[in-house]
Amino acid sequence: MKSMDHFGGNYLIKIKFVIPKGSLETGTYEVLKNGGYEISGRERTYRPSINDSQIELKVLRPQEIPLFVSEGLHDLGITGQDWIWETEAKVETLLDLEYGRIKIILAIPKIWDKIESLSELIETFWQNKRNIRITTEYLNLTAKHIKANSKYQKYYGDAEPLVITPWWRKGTNSRVSIFLSFGATEAKPPEDADAIIDVVETGVTIEQNNLKIIEVVAESSAVLVANRKSLENLEKREKIYDILSLLKGVVDGRKRLHIFVNVKEENLQKLISKLPSLKGPTVSPLSAKGWYSVNTVIDSKDFLEILPALRRLAQGIVVHEPRQILSLEEILEGEKNNPNPEDSD
Repeated sequence: MKSMDHFGGNYLIKIKFVIPKGSLETGTYEVLKNGGYEISGRERTYRPSINDSQIELKVLRPQEIPLFVSEGLHDLGITGQDWIWETEAKVETLLDLEYGRIKIILAIPKIWDKIESLSELIETFWQNKRNIRITTEYLNLTAKHIKANSKYQKYYGDAEPLVITPWWRKGTNSRVSIFLSFGATEAKPPEDADAIIDVVETGVTIEQNNLKIIEVVAESSAVLVANRKSLENLEKREKIYDILSLLKGVVDGRKRLHIFVNVKEENLQKLISKLPSLKGPTVSPLSAKGWYSVNTVIDSKDFLEILPALRRLAQGIVVHEPRQILSLEEILEGEKNNPNPEDSD
């Protein structure tokens, strides 16, 4: 895949691919490895090497990635869906990578045992003429969530909650203030905040800090995103969809099992009728007369259901977890159905 430079020579199209540091880091390197990519130097540099001359890797914090991809500083990125919501970045989400799953929750001190929702929190503080202080890393997401609450609308109408950072303030409703948190958010209540909106994976830290979850604001996972103008460049688009195909193969492969069985001829059709598969099982005669080999790919969730039939009808069951399942027709169809990313928000 080559284009002409300013002097008429050929150069290789490169995809600037930014990947996350931090909590999504391990899962990202794992999905890239299973997709066939070999990455070196990750311990020493923010620009690790990759075994694809058309990809230029860089490592940044996931909070920054949506905006940098949106602005065209990078063509492709992996980040958390939560940071796309928070930054309101105009990127094209190509694939849910299905790792780094988190919940964004609203939590308050356990001692407020009669408050069980955001609506009750707003109602209680309104009746007691108290201002609400909320601390979070998600300023925009939090403000939107609060403004959408019916009790907030009842008491404060369209007034914007007051958002406070060390550098600026915005909003007019000082009765509900949102403070930027720089970490250790769960340690802020009750002295420095009345509630938090924060990320949880297991909920252990919330419990240890005498807080209780009263609402799930959103659920997020790692996603593959692209710059919309990069997708309009035919050469970049082709390479981006190559990368997408490999990574989607990893995601799909984690949900499937590859099964090999030997079966007598008289049981062959019975067995085939019990086997769900992508296109249909592959059936091959064995050297022993009257015996066949059957292999197919099934959803992992179906395995326990069909295991009794396999035990009755087949012999020599071998089960593999595939590294990738490349559903190329599906990728191609998606590429055809989205010729102009700017048409889809």
